[in-house]
Amino acid sequence: MLELRRALPRSAHLMPGRAQAHITPLLALYLTLPPLLWAGNAVVGRLMLGQVPPLTLNWLRWTITLVLLLPLGWRVLVPFSRVAARWPYLLALGVLGVGLFNSLQYLALVTSTPLNVTLVATSMPVWMLGVGALFYGEHPTRRQWIGAGLGLVGVLIVLSRGSPAVLAQVQFVPGDLLMLVAIIGWAFYSWLLARPPASMRGEARPTAQQGWDWAGLLLVQVIFGCLASSVFTLGEQAVGAAPIRWSWGVLAALAYVSLAASIVAYRCWGLGVAQGGPALASIFNNLTPLFAAVLSGFALGQWPQAYHAVAFVLIVAGILIGMGKTART
Repeated sequence: MLELRRALPRSAHLMPGRAQAHITPLLALYLTLPPLLWAGNAVVGRLMLGQVPPLTLNWLRWTITLVLLLPLGWRVLVPFSRVAARWPYLLALGVLGVGLFNSLQYLALVTSTPLNVTLVATSMPVWMLGVGALFYGEHPTRRQWIGAGLGLVGVLIVLSRGSPAVLAQVQFVPGDLLMLVAIIGWAFYSWLLARPPASMRGEARPTAQQGWDWAGLLLVQVIFGCLASSVFTLGEQAVGAAPIRWSWGVLAALAYVSLAASIVAYRCWGLGVAQGGPALASIFNNLTPLFAAVLSGFALGQWPQAYHAVAFVLIVAGILIGMGKTART
């Protein structure tokens, strides 16, 4: 979310960050909780199949999050003219970060597994490099290209289920491809955070004293994101989505994805990045597939395969190589 601007000042994997902080137990907690909670979000999304349609699940998640954020961030809406003056930018962030990414993630879980979805998502640095080079004039170094190449190999292993024959026949699971689209959209979202318009820079940028703190910044994005998610949900219902099968389990899942995987995770991520820097945070973020593997095993009986381990090693190696000196700058 918008508070991730500190996490991705110009992209955690492309540009120098602040000096890496000493890892304290509290900092480790801040940076470990988000991957754990986001892995849980993927597992919950899979568990909700047949109970809540995926696009409806995303709309419910962020609508509840909006209600929970209002008492914390309502000052950002007063006066509303500050929001209205920046609506094209905030709309783009909301659509890409809340509406599109999370909708596609839940759709991906219809045909893919939480482990595959989180593994594909760890290839984010590859798409960060590509978007930066093509649209923002940021040319990657040789180390970054090598790292990106390793990450792509890891993703291809996941998509092919470890079988070259499957890859040659392009027999991909639709959910894996949907997740690829989702993270490419997230790469554009992250660059929008890193290169905001003039109205969000310098003296023109609204301040925390005006309500534009972490809660306010997240709130305005959720508002615009919910508008996009509403359109997606209406389309889903129009084509004949099954009704919600309400139960205590569904209510617990909604509470988890809206409170834990949204507000708590994003707040801890912002605090962790502010203290430890983006390079350190990016390494912790790659715990998500490991958590997803463990949670999927216990909750879904879907234990990881050998090719998952190979893919994870390649993706992490690519990220570490691509980071190069930036981890120390």
